[in-house]
Amino acid sequence: MSKPINFELPGYCDICEKDVVFRARFSWFRDHLLCPSCESVPRERALMQVLKQHVPNYRSRRVHESSPCGRGVSKRLKRECRKYTYSHFFPDVSGGEIHPERGERSENLEKLSFRDELFDLFITQDVMEHVLDPAAAFREIARVLKPGGAHIFTVPLVKKAAKSERRAERAPDGTVMPLAEVQFHGNPIDEQGSLVTMDWGYDIAEFIDDSCGMSSQIIMIDDMKRGIRAEYIDVILSRKR
Repeated sequence: MSKPINFELPGYCDICEKDVVFRARFSWFRDHLLCPSCESVPRERALMQVLKQHVPNYRSRRVHESSPCGRGVSKRLKRECRKYTYSHFFPDVSGGEIHPERGERSENLEKLSFRDELFDLFITQDVMEHVLDPAAAFREIARVLKPGGAHIFTVPLVKKAAKSERRAERAPDGTVMPLAEVQFHGNPIDEQGSLVTMDWGYDIAEFIDDSCGMSSQIIMIDDMKRGIRAEYIDVILSRKR
């Protein structure tokens, strides 16, 4: 349970690259330890640090982001990367088509419309816990990455050292069948939110390898002076061999 607090700490934000005063008005830092300049939260700042360290030439790379949140890393990538594209999943719009009202591309991670080996970098932020067939999604991301390309993403590893568990699956008739208490997380394009379909643990790296052959490392960062401290803010870096 997040409790009201009044927390402030001077530090440096890796996204807006400014000296700032990080602030939190609630104790659940994962969602509430904010940068006042770019509005980022700890997991976004951790992802930016991994991106700078492991793909320092990201600005010149062909980048695709699925379901950007419209702040922090997403805004910076859109601003700095000439070859940046993004998409959302609109159930009523075919993959590769543009939503008639929003003017944004629709893509289903389980069946991307992109050609093989198109991107150098694929970004997802707290998306992979909402996919009904994550093995298919990881295979598709690997397919559209160039050899040596990377999928850099955040996902809450709530199970930690325990085995990952499904919370929902697709029934044979196409309907969604809950396997645990229904939970929703925020969705930038849907007020109802996104259904949580997986509780991931550290075995996600093995799952990715088994699904698509990409090798993965889980990167854990704890650096309060850079506003990177909270539960479940690990960054996963998967490389296409």
